[in-house]
Amino acid sequence: MGPYFYEPTVLENVTPEMTLFDEETFGPVVSLYPVASVDDAVDRANDSRYGLNASVWTGDRDRGERVAERIDCGTVNVNEAYAAAWASVDAPMGGMGDSGLGRRHGDEGLLKYTEAQTVAVQRGLQIGPGPLPDGVWARVMTGFSRLLKRLPGWLR
Repeated sequence: MGPYFYEPTVLENVTPEMTLFDEETFGPVVSLYPVASVDDAVDRANDSRYGLNASVWTGDRDRGERVAERIDCGTVNVNEAYAAAWASVDAPMGGMGDSGLGRRHGDEGLLKYTEAQTVAVQRGLQIGPGPLPDGVWARVMTGFSRLLKRLPGWLR
């Protein structure tokens, strides 16, 4: 397949000068980076314009969930690469930043096929001054607001 195909590959010693360092990659390629702490790992993960998918690997699943919630990605998996999230058809799927477009699956995925619209009809007390001069309207509304404040349960 030429130069555009890699066997499943784990890369170490990736430096900022290399394209792989901060570009979105797909396929069986992963790069490893040493970190000093969990905070350092989260900071490095979030220091990207991409955010399609991430994985947190740990022996403590609860801790993994807490770390995963801090990562800015559309999908973050704990002790799993992608399949569980993909199979969760009720959960929204999609990227953040420059990764992915919109959402699929779940309510958010269905809503992408709709367009929201608000239709408002004025009923009861008119909000704008209408035929009254602005000063008269302001005094009427101020008096009305004061009256409502005195009534139990209004404007509280």
